[in-house]
Amino acid sequence: MSTLASAPARPPRLTGRLKVVLAVLLVAQFTLAVDFSILNVALPLIGDGLGFSLANLQWIATAFALSAAGFTLLFGRVGDLVGRKRVFLASLALLGLASLAGGLAPTPEILIAARVAQGLATAAATPAGLALLTTSFPEGPLRQKALGLNGALMSAGFTTGAILGGVLTDLLSWRWAFFVNVPVALAVLLVAPAVIEESRPADRPRIDLPGALSVTLGLLALVYGLTQAGEHGWTHPATLAGLLAGAVLLVVFYAVESRAEQPLIPVHVLRKRTVAWGNVLGLLAFVTETSLVYLLTLYLQKTLGFSALAAGVSFACLGLGTVLGGLLAPRVIARASARAALVGGGLLQAAFTAVLLLLGGTPASLWLQLPATFLGGVGNMLVIVGFMVTATAGLPDREQGLATGLASMSQQVGITMGTPIMSAIVTATSAGAVSAGAVLHGVRAAVAVNAALVLLGVLVAVAALRGAGARGADPAH
Repeated sequence: MSTLASAPARPPRLTGRLKVVLAVLLVAQFTLAVDFSILNVALPLIGDGLGFSLANLQWIATAFALSAAGFTLLFGRVGDLVGRKRVFLASLALLGLASLAGGLAPTPEILIAARVAQGLATAAATPAGLALLTTSFPEGPLRQKALGLNGALMSAGFTTGAILGGVLTDLLSWRWAFFVNVPVALAVLLVAPAVIEESRPADRPRIDLPGALSVTLGLLALVYGLTQAGEHGWTHPATLAGLLAGAVLLVVFYAVESRAEQPLIPVHVLRKRTVAWGNVLGLLAFVTETSLVYLLTLYLQKTLGFSALAAGVSFACLGLGTVLGGLLAPRVIARASARAALVGGGLLQAAFTAVLLLLGGTPASLWLQLPATFLGGVGNMLVIVGFMVTATAGLPDREQGLATGLASMSQQVGITMGTPIMSAIVTATSAGAVSAGAVLHGVRAAVAVNAALVLLGVLVAVAALRGAGARGADPAH
């Protein structure tokens, strides 16, 4: 046997160009994640500044969530057709312009239009950026590392948004929560064209218009119903109408895809174990951790009396935990499997979410909350990276836009679903009371449901992904 034949293969390494590609894509995805939460703390001040009525204030968040979640799958497919780099750059340009318009908005109508445009930019940039990430890095250790860093920054971006929104609003103005996107978008647009290569399938399929319309309208109706549930409760007519219409339209979408010559989502992809169950796990991961931020914000401000800024800063521990989890996840997947990351991370997250049931009505509970959210964040990020690797592995490049579109949709719908679900539980448990004790009781009930959902994800990973390989490959369809 020759020396060359017996020498172990060197692990692939990041080249200088790939490092720049990774940095550009990660900065963009981090910025998009920040936008989901950066305005939460500033909503009352925006309402006062522009004259929003209390009833209409929620539309600042809802307008963004509707467009971000509803159009993700469609824009993921558009990227496959016209080129993911082209869609990524166009969406970053739209984000910069929309953010500038939002920061300068003189009326509620212009602000809502800017939020819709920000949501559309997010719906296009997120799957395009993820597809560029998966096609720029070959399946294996390099892709796992890239997805680990991406997942860490996405989750950290959500918690950073809560902190940054409080800091900018307190020190400058709520308008800077919009303006901060403008220089980031410009920097990405200056660097990205020179370092990112175009990515598109060799065969360019046609747009499946009936499928695109049914899934987009279905997701819009579903997200609308969920936001109305958080605002008015699960039995409100708007909630029921939105959820029912969404369910019907998604059934119609599946029927259309089963018969279409060139479907938006080929049914064989939906039937692939790792794609289907991986996205279920991703949905649960984002539902639980992002809604936990909402629950703890409620607890810190309504029960402990913290300011918005102090509450936001307390989430730094959660952010650090997600970064550590993102760095650990590729190593866990390389040494064991994506399924091991999903199961181990889920158990860790569930355990330390359950610890939060011990929170009390005094500031001393902060010493319990901070380490619990740190370790829970580590677990949640193991799950998120495991989901990303599982849901995008084993598919050819021509289907990566589809796979990342599905993963982005799961992420964004999960972020949108979590808060209204937990808000409805808190409201029902506290019987609408707003005293410190009533809020604490409601938060505890919602935390218990949150931990149960995480455990449900663990059971799904154990049962549905049995036999999945280290890279999330699906040995049986």
